[in-house]
Amino acid sequence: MQFTKMHGLGNDYVYVDCVRQKPPADPAALARAVSDRHFGIGSDGLILICPSEKADARMRMFNADGSESEMCGNGVRCVAKFVHDRGIATKPRLKIETGRGVLTLDLEVRGGKAERVRVNMGEPILESAKIPTTLPGDPPVNAKLVCAAPAPWEVTCVSMGNPHAVIYCDDVAKVELEQIGPKLEHAPEFPRRINVHFVQVHSPNEVTMRTWERGSGITLACGTGACSVCVAGVLTGRTGRKLLAHLPGGDLELEWSETDNCVYMTGPATEVFTGEWPTA
Repeated sequence: MQFTKMHGLGNDYVYVDCVRQKPPADPAALARAVSDRHFGIGSDGLILICPSEKADARMRMFNADGSESEMCGNGVRCVAKFVHDRGIATKPRLKIETGRGVLTLDLEVRGGKAERVRVNMGEPILESAKIPTTLPGDPPVNAKLVCAAPAPWEVTCVSMGNPHAVIYCDDVAKVELEQIGPKLEHAPEFPRRINVHFVQVHSPNEVTMRTWERGSGITLACGTGACSVCVAGVLTGRTGRKLLAHLPGGDLELEWSETDNCVYMTGPATEVFTGEWPTA
C-alpha cells in the first residue's frame, strides 16, 4: 500500500490514495498500526482519500485509536494539497466531501504545489443536542463541568461537525493536559466524547491554545478546534470574529463571518515523505 505522510502545523496523518488503489479492508486496525510512533509510521491517525460523487474527493478520517471522526481541519487542508499536487483535480478551488458535508477550499499554489489553504468550514453547530452534550444552553456558554480537579470547569461547547469544549485560563503552559484531558474527554456530559481546548487570551484578536483530541490525545494543532475557539470567543465576549490562534505547531488564521455565518480557516499543508506499507 502506497502512503504519504503529511501534516498541518504538526497535526500529522498517514494519507492513502484510495482513488488509484484499493482501500484498506480494515481502516480502523490500519489506523492503530500506522499511528504507533515506535512500531508504525507515527501519526495522529489515518486519512483515506476516496472517490466522491458530489465533490473532487471524499475524506475519511480515523483517529490513532481506530475510531472514525467526522472531520479534521488540518487534515482536510492536506487532502486538498494531495488532490491538487497528485493531479486528481488541479483547480485552485476544490470541493472535498467530509463527514460534515462538502467543504470548499481555496489553494495558494507556488511552483505547481499547494502551500496554504483557506477552508470554508461551514456554520458552527450550537444546539446542545447536536454538539452533542447534556450541558444546558444552545450552546452551553461558561457552563459548569465537574469531572476533574480543579473543578468546576467553565466550558463553552461548539461543534464544527465534531464536538469541542473550550476552557479559558490564565496560562495554557501550566495546564496538566495529560492528566486532565482524558477525564474531560470521557466526561458523561459528552455522549460521543469531546475534543478539549485550553485557551489563553492575549487580545481581542489573538490567543494561544493547547488541545487534547478525542481518540488521539495531545496534538500539536487542531483545525476544527481552532475554529471552535474562534466561535467560543465571540459567544463569551472574549475575542472578535477575526482571530490569530497560536498552536504548539504554528499559527492559524480564523474568521467567523457575519455575512454567511461560516467559519473560515487558513493555514499551511505540508508533505513530509512517501512510502509503502506491507498489506500482508
